[in-house]
Amino acid sequence: MNAEVKLDPPPGAATDVRRKPRVAIIGAGMSGMLSAIKLRERGIEDIVILEKADRIGGTWRDNTYPGLSCDVPAHMYTYTFEPNPEWSHRYARGPEIYKYFDHCANKYGLKELIHFNAEVVSARYESGQWFLKTGNDELHIADIVIGATGVLHHPSYPDIEGLEAFSGDMFHTARWDHDVDLTGKRVGIIGTGSTATQIVPQIVDKVGKLDLFQRTPQWIYPLPDKTYSEKDKKRLRGNGKLARKIRDRYSKMFEMTFAKAVTGNRFLLWFIGWVCKQHLERKVKDPVLREKMRPGYQAACKRLIFATGFYEAIQKPNAEVITDGIERIEANGIRTADGQLHELDVLVLATGFHAHSFMRPMEMIGKDGVSIDEAWAEGAYAFKSVALPGFPNFFMMTGPNSPIGNYSLITINELQLNYVMQLIDQWSSGNADEIVPRTDVTKSYNEALQNSMSDTVWVTGCKSWYFNEFGKLAMWPWSFNHFIDVMKEPVLAEYELNKVEAPAESEAA
Repeated sequence: MNAEVKLDPPPGAATDVRRKPRVAIIGAGMSGMLSAIKLRERGIEDIVILEKADRIGGTWRDNTYPGLSCDVPAHMYTYTFEPNPEWSHRYARGPEIYKYFDHCANKYGLKELIHFNAEVVSARYESGQWFLKTGNDELHIADIVIGATGVLHHPSYPDIEGLEAFSGDMFHTARWDHDVDLTGKRVGIIGTGSTATQIVPQIVDKVGKLDLFQRTPQWIYPLPDKTYSEKDKKRLRGNGKLARKIRDRYSKMFEMTFAKAVTGNRFLLWFIGWVCKQHLERKVKDPVLREKMRPGYQAACKRLIFATGFYEAIQKPNAEVITDGIERIEANGIRTADGQLHELDVLVLATGFHAHSFMRPMEMIGKDGVSIDEAWAEGAYAFKSVALPGFPNFFMMTGPNSPIGNYSLITINELQLNYVMQLIDQWSSGNADEIVPRTDVTKSYNEALQNSMSDTVWVTGCKSWYFNEFGKLAMWPWSFNHFIDVMKEPVLAEYELNKVEAPAESEAA
């Protein structure tokens, strides 16, 4: 299942590509770079990658906070075709992950394709082509557009009275200010998700006082981390077969446990909850604090946190969990609902991201002048997570309802790209100039998605960022094996494969 994805042409397609499209990729993170590598492997060289920042890396570029690490095993969090024998831990640290992707960008010659500081502000489809404009006034014309903007890239700032009144240093975790020395400072953190649980153990011994403002407690599953020795690394160097075996082992373990638990396996879900409860009971000695930190919902209803060291760190004498609601922020700190002012020198916002923006806020206009905002007026949706009616030749990596709460994002993207490449084959072979999912099929598909959410853990009684602003779950409700089956091959009857007489001269130019 996890061997390198082979992008074979669909039955009946020409084996020699007669037309080679101009492809624009939006984003130079993990999925954007993967797209470029696989397009080149397919013989498509006319590629441009448009990146809003000055470096590659996506979330692993933007996030540099203390303790940053991945909650997917490192050997599973690599491209199938590019193993990494140099991981220092079973769960890789952020700087190592960034180094890995930078290595991939250099090895596969991707930086020559990238236009940095080129945020796409508008994309308009006309007569078989996309016209993309960037914030630095570049115009790019493409036959195919791949949206590889990711999910967690727009920081969410809390709507709290007085936020701008704080006189100390304040920053979001995705915009960590490394010029601020935390030594001996009174530091407040708003938020108790996975980011905060990684930061707290890293800074608690450095700061003078640490206040963690908790709105909702989180279940924490103990992270079974491991340090890899030089001997471990040496075994993997030049041994791709062993690296793939290790990757497959972790992938199968993930598939057979967590991926099944969140989509309805009650025994596995009970076991995960039992481990989390035992972890809380064993690690938090103070019964009052323990109850403060005990969630009232099923483990994995929210994104499950995998961490070690957090419970120990938050019990240190200079740390405190504050559960009274935040009334407002003042110049000198945070005023809670009980009237107390918690004086702070530094305020850290661990408040997550706008997870349902996707490629927005860019203006995107599809066929017949329909905007992405109009199409998504009642929430983002897609057909099989990769395509959208009304937007021909536009494909998304990690689009709406991708199984991001079920599995490793790299594997998800490789499967999605396999599917998308077969659609691009239809363009390349001359079978179609426009490839777009049918509206009726897309509607039925999304109704089935939402109707199937009732068996998942995400509807068992919690609020999380897995829900969009309209109360719909943006998750994958079925097994991961079903996702693999769906991504194997497009059913062409579910698409409109249209011919366009000739790309006209566009006013967009």
